Amino acid sequence: MIKLTGIRKNFGSLVAVDNLTLEVERGEVFGLLGPNGAGKTTTVNMAIGLLHPDAGSVELVDYGPPTLPDVRRRIGVAPQQLAIYGELSGQENVTFFGQLYGLTGRRLRERVAWCLAFVGLSDRSKDRAKTYSGGMQRRLNLAVALVNDPDVLILDEPTVGVDPQSRNAIFDKIEDLHDRGRTIIYTTHYMEESQRLCDRVCIMDNGRLLALDTVDSLIARHGGKSVVRAQTSNGEVRIETNDPVSELTRLQKTETLQRFVVDQPDLEQVFLNLTGRQLRD
Repeated sequence: MIKLTGIRKNFGSLVAVDNLTLEVERGEVFGLLGPNGAGKTTTVNMAIGLLHPDAGSVELVDYGPPTLPDVRRRIGVAPQQLAIYGELSGQENVTFFGQLYGLTGRRLRERVAWCLAFVGLSDRSKDRAKTYSGGMQRRLNLAVALVNDPDVLILDEPTVGVDPQSRNAIFDKIEDLHDRGRTIIYTTHYMEESQRLCDRVCIMDNGRLLALDTVDSLIARHGGKSVVRAQTSNGEVRIETNDPVSELTRLQKTETLQRFVVDQPDLEQVFLNLTGRQLRD
């Protein structure tokens, strides 16, 4: 659905994105992960036509580059910084952005009503957005991104600062959109979100692609070994292994196994193995 081919973007002497090539397939949830300063936001801004790459190309397959207005109309964006107006009601916010996309009349009214119902805000649609809770504002942000019925949806950190109930509500909506065949690019710092939602995950750092695959394949290739931590009759043991069941069976045969925990590699371990543990500010 989206092809980024050899894109590069410099800001002065800083190389924000360095010869990045990837394809987002139609109908998938594509996770874009990386530490602060990895180039994720710059990549997203080029994918939606907000920035022009210094080299390389970006296109929506069958439509063209997102710098063209007709192509941009096929994209919906929910940015990390809320793109809503506090003095406007929920309904007025969605209506305003729908008009920016050229929607009018019955079609506009239908889309506004559908979007507000989809995110569960119909009963608060007349209230000013500034009176909404953080989770409600995030859901309104999503409604605004959906008003043009986009083929591609960009969600940049869509659960920042929300409570667990709102977070799970947003997850449910993303899964619903996935079931409806939407193509979604999802950026987040929460590894468990990517494990739950994404068909494939791209991990980048210093503007470059480090790994791209399904979550299970990334864990298998880059996650490292499982760790068995056990309390036995002879004390505590810690074993790194690719076969924790065999190690537990061996321990049980030679010692009295009182309790144990198996820590299996996950996407967070993959992320740290690829990008390092140094703090990023």
